[in-house]
Amino acid sequence: MESFTHYVTEVNNIVWGPAMLVLILGTGIYLMLKLQLIPLRKLIYGFRMLWQGRSSSGKGDITPFNALMTSLSATIGTGNIAGVATAIFLGGPGALFWMWCTALVGMATKYGEAVCAVHYREKDEGGNHIGGPMYYIKNGLKSHWAWLGTAFALFGAIAGFGIGNTVQANSVADVLRAEFGVPTWITGMTLAVLVGLVLIGGIRRIAEVVGKLVPVMGIAYVGCGLIILVIHAAEIPHALSLIFSYAFTPVAATGGFAGAAVWAAIRYGVARGIFSNEAGLGSAPIAQATARTDSPVRQGVIAMLETFIDTIIVCSITGLVIIISGAWTTGATGASLSSAAFEIALPNFGGYIVALGSAIFAFTTLLGWSFYGEKCVQFLFGYKSIKVFRLLWVLVIPIGAMGNLGLIWLVADTLNALMAIPNLIALLLLSPIIFKLTREYRFSDK
Repeated sequence: MESFTHYVTEVNNIVWGPAMLVLILGTGIYLMLKLQLIPLRKLIYGFRMLWQGRSSSGKGDITPFNALMTSLSATIGTGNIAGVATAIFLGGPGALFWMWCTALVGMATKYGEAVCAVHYREKDEGGNHIGGPMYYIKNGLKSHWAWLGTAFALFGAIAGFGIGNTVQANSVADVLRAEFGVPTWITGMTLAVLVGLVLIGGIRRIAEVVGKLVPVMGIAYVGCGLIILVIHAAEIPHALSLIFSYAFTPVAATGGFAGAAVWAAIRYGVARGIFSNEAGLGSAPIAQATARTDSPVRQGVIAMLETFIDTIIVCSITGLVIIISGAWTTGATGASLSSAAFEIALPNFGGYIVALGSAIFAFTTLLGWSFYGEKCVQFLFGYKSIKVFRLLWVLVIPIGAMGNLGLIWLVADTLNALMAIPNLIALLLLSPIIFKLTREYRFSDK
């Protein structure tokens, strides 16, 4: 196991090196500038379209609102609780600044992904709309790029068991054990049963469940975080000072914090930012492709809200609470650090908020990512492979709950990068189509 961990670490260092950061941030910056800052300028418009998208007509399987909730179910989860904590633990407070940067340019990336997903989607044998990077590569690029689609589907199918399955089960099992003393195997088995019951109904059942759970729990978590920030409002300026100063200068060891270089802040801020909001990863467009809409651009402006809500709002609240509470210097990491921070800031209550939030967010992420993995497997092996995948997905959940958190995070991190590479290349190649469809869409008439 030690040699395997060493090998994965070496691969992780390569795929999350400078070239990867340039590719992720560069793609987002390029799309943002060529789109003339539309993802930022049309933010309010996007929220208006989201509200109208609670019911809609057009081709597709689920409403635009539920399509966003499905993709949010896969992003608002462990990344917002354990991911932010891990980024700050490894890179210091400055990592949060780089998460923000990743999110802002990531809005353009997420917009482009959704536009391509809806524009190039198709129907499967069951009459369901399917799309995502593998399909916009297949239907939008020339045949000599087909290997990119296969590579994405392969990495996505495997990555799902890391980012969307074992990491989620492990994090919720960790926090429930710490807060309530629940054995990890009980958490794993319970999650497996609940997820299995929902998966029987496919994307429509998943959309119905997450369409209710995500808004309710998201609002509750954000509300509690805001209460903490209001109570400790006087400490916010100092927290922001730490975030901005340590984004560009090394942070010395403090308490249980081992210290971190600027490169660590950038690397872990970007990596955990991508882990949380999945901009550029190529996962969200798989859900966006199922939306009932006749306009790729309209779904694009709705999809970009996912990155804004996930990182700019939810991750910021978690990160600020961790820094304000001083818990980041205790040596704790993962969901346990977030739990400790909320408990310090809101005694006798805060830890339970994180425990409940972790449990529900992890459950919805398990559902959302099951769909992503399923579509990747379907692309590779055909429609009949879906049932086998769902069974395997449920069986792996208890294993993840009882696994080693450090190794699981490392593998998930590595697979994230491997997924992102073919997707980002495809977005750059298809960018003329994204710009053309955007120019032809009349925002003022909607």
